[in-house]
Amino acid sequence: MDEFRRPRKRQIIQIPDVGGFKTLKCDFHMHTMFSDGLVWPTVRVQEAWQEGLDVMAITDHIEYTPHSVDVNVNHNRPWELAKDVAAENNIVFIKGTEITRQTPPGHFNAIFIGDASGYIEDREGNEKDKEAVMKAAGQDAFIFWNHPGWQVDRIEGSYEWIELIDQLYKEKVLDGIEVINGFGFHKKALDWCVDNDLTVLGTTDVHNIIGYDYELGDYVHRSMTLVFAKERTAESVREALEAGRTVAWASKYIAGKEEHVRNLFNACVETGSRFYSKGDRDYFEIKNNSDIYFEMILKEGEGTGKITLYPRSSQIITAQSGQAGLVYDVVTAFIRSDKHLSVYIPLRTD
Repeated sequence: MDEFRRPRKRQIIQIPDVGGFKTLKCDFHMHTMFSDGLVWPTVRVQEAWQEGLDVMAITDHIEYTPHSVDVNVNHNRPWELAKDVAAENNIVFIKGTEITRQTPPGHFNAIFIGDASGYIEDREGNEKDKEAVMKAAGQDAFIFWNHPGWQVDRIEGSYEWIELIDQLYKEKVLDGIEVINGFGFHKKALDWCVDNDLTVLGTTDVHNIIGYDYELGDYVHRSMTLVFAKERTAESVREALEAGRTVAWASKYIAGKEEHVRNLFNACVETGSRFYSKGDRDYFEIKNNSDIYFEMILKEGEGTGKITLYPRSSQIITAQSGQAGLVYDVVTAFIRSDKHLSVYIPLRTD
């Protein structure tokens, strides 16, 4: 009897390259059974491949291992188990860990690390918080502050730029902040990144099977960081992260520094020349050549008041004749906590 099996299917996330850089889809925060996750490390690789990721990191907690009765605690083991599977599936796999302190200051991800077994594991009190982070710094890790808005009730006053974060920043140890974590958008953290030239990151922080947390399909995808890298290599990813060439992407929203959000929008969206006129109205087609969702509200000019560009789609817009262009706010694109990307849409008549 012949056996028929459905071949594995990899999703293609359609996002153009930006400004001469390759647009890499990355998730730098995931957990497995070697900390408090519910899956084996190789499953994380298989999920990443199926969903179209280019780059991933497994970042199990150093100080929190609730499955230690069933799984031997070895902080290097997730990397060892998954690295060959990642290579076989053409996934750039970066070694990482999560430094898990009390809140405040909270948790830090360290990626591009060496040996993961020698970190400080005392969670009682905060006297060793800085020492734990400096261990990663000593390995020349790329370090980012995780979900700064998590458990804000433990931070007196409100969730703020606390003293330890300021110390790490001034000593050039802190490289970025997780602006998007799973379904949480920490808008104030976006301002901190912009004001202090820190890298904007978006991750899943996934613990369960990814399909359990995300109803994948249609326009639904995991939260991620879009990295604009020179090449599809770990070295190029590191260079791009250090240069801050990133945009965080979750659901219908993108967030990042204005330069990179603007470059991404311009790479994805194009407006054709006028194809029809009727009375004092000109007609144009605007296209979205990506899997990102853009919602736009007219701010200046006389034309279509609202444009919704679904992934890989186009819309017809109209404008009063004689205008050179229209200005829209992209309300699904954040460049500060309270500011959307503003774009100019040219109205060509050639």
